[in-house]
Amino acid sequence: MTMGLLDKIHKFQQARELMDLDLYNYFRVIESAQENTVRYQGKEIIMLGSNNYLGLTNEPRVKEAAQNAIAKYGTGCAGSRFLNGTLDIHIELEEKLAALVGKEKALVFSTGFMVNQGVLSSLAGRKDVIIIDRTDHASIIDGARLSFADVRKYRHNDMENLELVLESEKDTNKLIIVDGVFSMEGDIAKLPEITKLAAKHGAVLMVDDAHGVGVLGKNGRGTSNHFGLTDQVDLIMGTFSKSLASVGGFVAGDADVIHYIQHLARALMFSASMPPASVASVSAAIDVMLEEDWRHEALWRNNDLMRARLDDAGFDTGPSETPIIPAVVGEDMVAFKMCRRLSDEGVFVNPVVSPAVEQGNALIRLSLMATHTEDEINQAMDIMVKVGRELDIIPG
Repeated sequence: MTMGLLDKIHKFQQARELMDLDLYNYFRVIESAQENTVRYQGKEIIMLGSNNYLGLTNEPRVKEAAQNAIAKYGTGCAGSRFLNGTLDIHIELEEKLAALVGKEKALVFSTGFMVNQGVLSSLAGRKDVIIIDRTDHASIIDGARLSFADVRKYRHNDMENLELVLESEKDTNKLIIVDGVFSMEGDIAKLPEITKLAAKHGAVLMVDDAHGVGVLGKNGRGTSNHFGLTDQVDLIMGTFSKSLASVGGFVAGDADVIHYIQHLARALMFSASMPPASVASVSAAIDVMLEEDWRHEALWRNNDLMRARLDDAGFDTGPSETPIIPAVVGEDMVAFKMCRRLSDEGVFVNPVVSPAVEQGNALIRLSLMATHTEDEINQAMDIMVKVGRELDIIPG
């Protein structure tokens, strides 16, 4: 390794500059469970920066299932799914997931990121084309690169642009992959139009429903269910680190397709299996989600309240349609300042800056839980308004 390779390390100063200004808002250390409030820097603050949409990460039945799994199976599988790392509870979870999203078969991976890497790199290859929305998740972008397929992007949720891309690839095998719910701005993919275009142009369609499962559809069955289009979507992936209270991911589709993926996806075959506690906690979280309708209803009730408060105060909430609500603040440095001020006042949020969003469109990403109370939301919004006025983001 030559020093030339390390030159970029010494030139990388952005994070240190933020640290020097006391505006570094990453890798913050939380000292409690991910609930409505968390313990941060020795005090309880309202958590509006978590993907724990249904409030299940500290639910007693979910924790008990994890504890029971450790007692029976131990703490790990000591190998990959392909060899010695498949337990009976992996198969049970896959059957439950397939039924949840309305597909024939499902396959569990150790992380959601690995699902997109494994599926895209095994299904598409040289001379094939993967078509993605410009704002799709980083795991989709990386998975597409690993596939050796050509990658084409279309403008965000722009169906005319998508059709132009499809028409330009008439003689190729095409795979469209799109986020069901876009993770930064909270808008929903135009799935009715996308399914029609996929059928018209002979493209396979995959939906990344990391932020859709638990949020959209009947009992949280996801974006495809929300639109009544499950049969028109070839593959549905999801993650366990949001509504389902653990870590891991899955893909679901026709049995023959899943059979192919499980024998070709290197991210599955050459990676350690999802540990027993995580498998059991996801399975229990699904049961609770399906049994307790109030969680889904409360999530959307909380969404309506917070959205109304933000709109009334004059915040720009962009195209959001879900309990992921952005507050657009403009320049990156404003987002860092606002995040720090909100933390000081008792609200935990996340800054989203370029290149995750376009320069000048930095935002504060707010996300809700079903378990947030009306008082907590109003208290947090009072603080949002106070800080927003201090920084001239909204009218005083």
